[in-house]
Amino acid sequence: MWEWFLSIFVNALLILYRFLGQQTIIAVTVLTVIVRLAMMPLTLKQQRSAQRMQELQPELKKIQEKYAKDREKLAQEQMRLYQEAGMNPLGGCLPTLLQFPLFIGLLQAITRVMASTPPELLRLSQNIWSFLPGMTNLVPLQSRFLWLDIAQPDPYLILPILVVLTSWIAQKIMTPPATDQRSAAMNQQMMIMMPLMFGFFALSYASGLSIYFIISNLITILQYYLTRRDTLGSGKGTSLATRVKQVFSRQ
Repeated sequence: MWEWFLSIFVNALLILYRFLGQQTIIAVTVLTVIVRLAMMPLTLKQQRSAQRMQELQPELKKIQEKYAKDREKLAQEQMRLYQEAGMNPLGGCLPTLLQFPLFIGLLQAITRVMASTPPELLRLSQNIWSFLPGMTNLVPLQSRFLWLDIAQPDPYLILPILVVLTSWIAQKIMTPPATDQRSAAMNQQMMIMMPLMFGFFALSYASGLSIYFIISNLITILQYYLTRRDTLGSGKGTSLATRVKQVFSRQ
């Protein structure tokens, strides 16, 4: 089942490569954009959940101070606030989980089409759909672009550095605000560990993966600021803040 799912990305890359001047980096870029557009409803939901959580922080802090010694009451009041504000505190988790198969599939497809050894080429040929004419003639793909060999890690470390930097920014803006010190510490660790992990992948695997990471992170950052601007411009943030105040005024 996974091989069939993976073959969709492999053949999509080959089709783009064929019709975009046989430029691997352009094919990877376009496929990354297509995948991110397909995931946009999920990422928008995640970003809006993080923004709304940010708006609730002042009231959450009041609840934590008021019920600091009563954890059961604290949990009840926090859940009541979320319900009154019309949001789910776990609303940003499900979109992230649903995105993982797409991310992993695209990453493995990029690695597979960059085949450079006979065993890798044989494995790639098994993923090419037989009803697509002329696709096997494209293998091996053109891997040179500027100073890069797309099939190899960046020798000058430029791409890994960009991966770490853009991953850190994307992780920071996509992480919901912490509601306690433990969550804050965990968020801080994730904002360090995740970019470093992606940077390690960029150092260890084909430069095509680095291109994917960088473009994906830039789309996340752009989408976040466009969503934030639209939310502020439409007054939705004020509406949520008003509803939160109404909740506490009824206490």
